[in-house]
Amino acid sequence: MVSTKEQITEAIRLKENVIIDTSKYIWNNPETAFQEYKSMNYLCEVLENEGFQVEKKAGNIETSFVATFGEGKPIIGFLGEFDALSGLSQKADTDEQDPIIDNGNGHGCGHNLLGTGSLAAAFAIKSYLEENGLEGTVKYMGCPAEEGGAGKGFMAREGVFDDLDVALTWHPSPGNGILMSSGSLANYQIAYQFEGVSSHAAQSPHLGRSALDAVELTNVGVNYLREHIKPEARVHYAVTNTGGIAPNVVQAKAEVLYLMRSPNLQEAKNIYDRVTKIAEGASLMTETDMTLRFDTAVSNYVANKSLENIMYQKFTELGTVKHTREEEDFAKNIWNTFTNQEKDAALTGLGMPGPMEKRNELKGKYLSDVISPYDTPAFGSTDVGDVSWVVPTAQCTVATGAIGTPHHSWQMVSQGISTIAHKGMLRAGEVMALTATELIENPEVLHKVQEEHKNTFAESPYKSPIPNEVQPPSSFEE
Repeated sequence: MVSTKEQITEAIRLKENVIIDTSKYIWNNPETAFQEYKSMNYLCEVLENEGFQVEKKAGNIETSFVATFGEGKPIIGFLGEFDALSGLSQKADTDEQDPIIDNGNGHGCGHNLLGTGSLAAAFAIKSYLEENGLEGTVKYMGCPAEEGGAGKGFMAREGVFDDLDVALTWHPSPGNGILMSSGSLANYQIAYQFEGVSSHAAQSPHLGRSALDAVELTNVGVNYLREHIKPEARVHYAVTNTGGIAPNVVQAKAEVLYLMRSPNLQEAKNIYDRVTKIAEGASLMTETDMTLRFDTAVSNYVANKSLENIMYQKFTELGTVKHTREEEDFAKNIWNTFTNQEKDAALTGLGMPGPMEKRNELKGKYLSDVISPYDTPAFGSTDVGDVSWVVPTAQCTVATGAIGTPHHSWQMVSQGISTIAHKGMLRAGEVMALTATELIENPEVLHKVQEEHKNTFAESPYKSPIPNEVQPPSSFEE
């Protein structure tokens, strides 16, 4: 009798060429947040060819969709991302920084792999349901704009995930394990725009009201605020409009964009409120007008331990992938592009989470062959957090590149369609699919997962941090 594990592995093997071709297509057509039209249409066509029913514009977003196969319970959702980053264009399979297009886009966070690994899992569960004559529904959730756009946040606000029984996903990385089991950082992204009065800076400076001064005063005020927020919180900013390049003109318009993070959504909101007060104060000091533009917000990720333990068990049963000597040599070449500080961080800092004994196992290696123990800490923000408030959610991370490879780097892009990356992507598909089969075969296990979620949010049900009047843009400036 063929085991469930063998069925899943074989189902993915049979679709391997289609899956890898999809990853390569998305990598070769990198599109930024809310602009992923080519990637979205390609994924939809692939899914329709496999018998899925596709509904586009899920949650009123042009580049989002939901693809469905099957009927009845349970309803398993696999989250797929496919957006790229600006300024990270890079040729593939090289250890030298060499952009394809100067200042072009690139998949510096591996979302060509992320979305396609979830595709592999969806294909495998479709095959599993058909082969065993089982009731159940598999949904591939086409989620755009994770990079700064909070695509899933908009989708969650519109109820796109409400009918799922669980949501499963993963993320490419240099390591293996369960991702963000200790949670993530909620965040608010807000632009503060100031408008003053232009004037000649030498002849009539007293008649001008500088918007740039207001931006600078805001930044100074926030620097003082940093002493009075939790150590785990983060406040980042970028001056997106300085008002021009002429120093002899009092700048009439200027803008600063803030990203405020904290482990708790309410704490992030409190920081946002305080930064807004600082901006209002800067407006008063400079006699300028301040306008606030709300871009996005994401909730903190809340782990479902019952579901994560199943995923971890399935991952350890499968084990890590095996690599060839050629793959190890390529990873070594990538490793040698890192600074000494980056190399140290790869094994002793946040570059490779997990207890020190696991990190010690990786010394002298260039590709991870260990799975980090469950419940290791990680920093960062993700719009998967909003999904986790709506439905039980779990996500793993699988090694798709050399140890120490930073996210949002040219090295990540270079390795994005390598055999290393695609082996990791396919293994992620197996992990997610086997997690789903455990829930399908054992309703009592699914009930336990759902009870944990129900109890966790009994006193704090999901409320979107994105106001109803804020709509996803048709284009997005990062």
